[in-house]
Amino acid sequence: MTSHVLIEADGGSRGNPGPAGYGAVVKDAATGDVLAERKESLGVVTNNVAEYRGLIAGLAAAAELGASTVDVRMDSKLVVEQMSGRWKIKHPDMQPLAEQAKELAAGFSRVKYEWIPRAQNSHADRLANEAMDEAAGKPAAAPKPTLPTRKPDRATVAWTGAKGTPTRLLLLRHGQTEMSALRRYSGRGDVPLTELGRAQAAAAAKRLAAMDGLVVDGQAVPIIASPLTRTKQTAQAVADALGGRVETHPGLIETDFGDWEGLTFAEAADRDPELHGSWLGDSAVPPPGGESFDVVHRRVRKARDELIAEHGGRTLLLVSHVTPIKTLLRMGLDAGPQLLFRLHLDLASLSIVEFYPDGNASVRLVNDTSHLS
Repeated sequence: MTSHVLIEADGGSRGNPGPAGYGAVVKDAATGDVLAERKESLGVVTNNVAEYRGLIAGLAAAAELGASTVDVRMDSKLVVEQMSGRWKIKHPDMQPLAEQAKELAAGFSRVKYEWIPRAQNSHADRLANEAMDEAAGKPAAAPKPTLPTRKPDRATVAWTGAKGTPTRLLLLRHGQTEMSALRRYSGRGDVPLTELGRAQAAAAAKRLAAMDGLVVDGQAVPIIASPLTRTKQTAQAVADALGGRVETHPGLIETDFGDWEGLTFAEAADRDPELHGSWLGDSAVPPPGGESFDVVHRRVRKARDELIAEHGGRTLLLVSHVTPIKTLLRMGLDAGPQLLFRLHLDLASLSIVEFYPDGNASVRLVNDTSHLS
């Protein structure tokens, strides 16, 4: 019997809702040895449901092993924050799953929850994807709404068939940096705005401050930025104009371009001609030492789902980078990965996408830079 174990758990859905599965691994906290693995396909459910099911499976496996203390590590900020008691559990699909997890957790002397980046949760992520792959082609149950149905917007229903009150995402790209001015791959490098970039952020802030619905009863809508300096600076300009405050979400960070960071397109192509060509044609191919667009897609989708679970039916301002914004627009359009290469987004541009609780979506605006002219 191992008294102290580590649980890594994850869940995923190919579509939201869509064919889903979970994975969980229990390890000896002292040695890292794998003590148990669990994975299962779930039919058609949301990402959040799959993540909770992964947690439940991990806790149940730890209980079977006779563990007394448990460290749970997940890349779902939603599940970690809710199980830690810092976020309320509002979604009716989440509440019974959270109660089941709490009942299992009560059987241990201590359970600690920790958020980790997706890259550190690769074992559980792999198990979840294996479960979904193994179930491919099997008939799935009818999907459930991702959020409770609210009173429909009649005008929208009449034209699109979408039902319920959407979560409206205003997507603002950060202003200019030295890297973007030189058209170099700029991913995780933490560079600040240039003087022009600060002026672009101020112009975007002025434009947003004049828009209806961004300040309700004297309170600004949530302003959520990538944790990098260039996005936080851009977001702070908007927060100052609206009288709000900036929060950050790690899921909104730019693609990790690995060894191509700081290179131009031509320099990366000369350095790794075969790999660069493959990367342009296959979203599963990562740059050397970086992350693929498929990985980014899953990360951004998870971030979107967490934000909708917390702020469903509201307007949010997200300040991010080219790839995450394109990814959210791709989700709204239900388009393939080639959109990433065919859609242009300018610095400090504004786009708008709405996600409905019945799974529908509507892209309202793309790459608007009228405030910069």
